Amino acid sequence: MYKLVAIDLDGTLLTDDLMISPNTVTAIKKAVEAGTIVTIATGRMFSSAKLIALQLGINVPLITYQGALIKDVNEKEVIYERTVPPDIAQKLIEISREKKLHLQIYQDDILYSAVENDKLIAYSEAVKVPYRIEPNLIKLAQKGVTKLLFIEEPIVLDHLQNELQTLFGKYAHIAKSKKHYLEITHPEANKGSALLCLAKKLGIDRSEIIGIGDNYNDIELIETAGLGIAMGNAVKKVKAMADYTTFTNNEEGVLHVLEKFILEPVNTSNYIEEKNSDSLPTA
Repeated sequence: MYKLVAIDLDGTLLTDDLMISPNTVTAIKKAVEAGTIVTIATGRMFSSAKLIALQLGINVPLITYQGALIKDVNEKEVIYERTVPPDIAQKLIEISREKKLHLQIYQDDILYSAVENDKLIAYSEAVKVPYRIEPNLIKLAQKGVTKLLFIEEPIVLDHLQNELQTLFGKYAHIAKSKKHYLEITHPEANKGSALLCLAKKLGIDRSEIIGIGDNYNDIELIETAGLGIAMGNAVKKVKAMADYTTFTNNEEGVLHVLEKFILEPVNTSNYIEEKNSDSLPTA
């Protein structure tokens, strides 16, 4: 019934320790062997997502940078790409300077920051990608950037998000991917738009897609998929709009989804009554 499964990484496929359980890896490989296309839909940069794709043994286009870039694992084809307009990127960089907020930008799949600090180092280590220091980020912004990421305390980002939404809401996609992460991309760069683009290329109908996520940046992914699934650890808004809620990322929630809807015969009547339920499923 389902031909394409798009899975978020942080808070979804990955545990809080940034690991993937061996059982989940095995289930993904079985799903692929059975003919299902399994891909990643993440806010992470392509190079970081590719490392995980190779670990999973999947050789398909990956949705990265919140949907700003779809690129095949072998890096031979860019299917979809949207960059932040230079004037918007420049204004965001100026705001980060005025407010003394940590901002990092991405261009040509390279992570840049104006200064080296603990936030940058921690991020780089977590996603396993290097970084470059470029004091003049505006110079880079003039060429267009794939994504900008603010990393600060949640309350600081809440206020910043409201401000940026008022200033740039029509010209950028602004969403939290974690409590400490506020991400800005092109207005057409979200996981839902990217998912539809990929599905069209693969000849897959929207009704044949499963989308799995946990945070605000997964809203469009879950809305777009024929079967939108929230993790047990998902934010309330994502759970409320999802068709089904699985276990948490630390309880092999993705494994449960694959077993229930891909690897075992699916009877949709079994889960209709669970739609929009806040309760966790029973195995």
